[in-house]
Amino acid sequence: MSAPSTTTEQYLSSFKAFEQGLNGQAATPLHQLRRQAIDQFAAQGFPTAQDEEWRYTSLAPLLQHTFQLAPRGAVLAQADLKPWLFAGPESPRLVFIDGYYTPALSAPGSLPQGVKLLNLEAALQQSPDLVLASLNHQVDGEHQALAALNTAFLQDGVFLHLPEGAQVEHPIHVLFLSTGPATPAFSAPRLLVVAEARSRATLVETCAGPQGRIYLTNTLAEVVVGEDTHFEYCKIQQEGDAAFHLDHTRVHESCRSHFTAHSISLGGRLSRNQLDTLLDGEGIESTLNGLYLAGGQQHLDHHTLIDHAQPHCSSHELYKGVLGGRSTGVFRGRILVRPHAQKTDAYQANRNLLLSAEAEIDTKPQLEIYADDVKCSHGATVGQLDEDALFYLRARGLDLAQARGLLTQAFAGQLLERLGDAALRAHLEAAVTAKLAALHGDQP
Repeated sequence: MSAPSTTTEQYLSSFKAFEQGLNGQAATPLHQLRRQAIDQFAAQGFPTAQDEEWRYTSLAPLLQHTFQLAPRGAVLAQADLKPWLFAGPESPRLVFIDGYYTPALSAPGSLPQGVKLLNLEAALQQSPDLVLASLNHQVDGEHQALAALNTAFLQDGVFLHLPEGAQVEHPIHVLFLSTGPATPAFSAPRLLVVAEARSRATLVETCAGPQGRIYLTNTLAEVVVGEDTHFEYCKIQQEGDAAFHLDHTRVHESCRSHFTAHSISLGGRLSRNQLDTLLDGEGIESTLNGLYLAGGQQHLDHHTLIDHAQPHCSSHELYKGVLGGRSTGVFRGRILVRPHAQKTDAYQANRNLLLSAEAEIDTKPQLEIYADDVKCSHGATVGQLDEDALFYLRARGLDLAQARGLLTQAFAGQLLERLGDAALRAHLEAAVTAKLAALHGDQP
């Protein structure tokens, strides 16, 4: 069932205006993708609660607003980036303001020979065949309306190409910042990574914006991981407290690759994060880590799919959530083991800590197994702080607030310890500590 026609028509009208401003680019292959995508979005409309995948996440708060495509021209200074930066000048960095590449704030740095790190607009001009060979190939726009909406308004984003054997020593940082203009606006950032055989890199993506401003960030990432490649991808969501964040990531993994994803969600009024990965070769090791912290009336939704399509692969998934105030959370994790995927080893867990009686979590880890020689397990827990542990800490001189803070910090810290880069880990530890302090401040 589609969203109200007036809401869909609003975006169709915005697309017509966007198309008219392309200055003769309507005949390009990229624009053909856009037109196909807007037709797919028009056919579906926004998801509703009658869609099982959206049963516990209502987009009604988002649909109350009329969002226009964010304009170019917003100006920020280097000092404005400081809260979101974690690495030194040796780390390559691309910065986008309201979805538009900002060279003055970016520092692509020195990369190994053959590595391409460009904004997508420039990459399409310099290496169109290389980009179009992978762009939008993993996106199912016919069944994913929000992914189709991103493609329809695709203007810019990040293109990272790692040639065979390339090794990038320092984390690559991509920063998508929204300014939250006076009129509610939306942006559609895009990320395309092609990591060829035996390459290695870490990419960190941060989406952030100001407090109290209403805006929408609708992101889409495609990651292609080649044979024997090691790729670590960290997605940090720190949108403003009145913002909306919709994210979809599609990953394709090849033989003997090692892929690790970290999803850290701290901000946003309403956030939906979907991560799908296809294990399409033997000997793959895939790890999905997630941490979400919500307070006030935040709603944070995480959906994952680990698709075991080939034998002799392993996957490990652990998502943790801390919810306070009147916040709500959703976790839907699905592991699919196809008939040919014998000798699969898969583990999935979701752990949740509720700090108030009003906080809620809907969790559903799932196993869907069509092979008979596998080792798979899953589980979920929902609870409050352990009273015995609180008593133990208070008996040793800590007050109640300190004891609560220590226990929640330890609960969340398990995920942060899995980050490979020390500077990134320290940066996120500080952000998580600040968020947990705010959550405890909401409690009676």
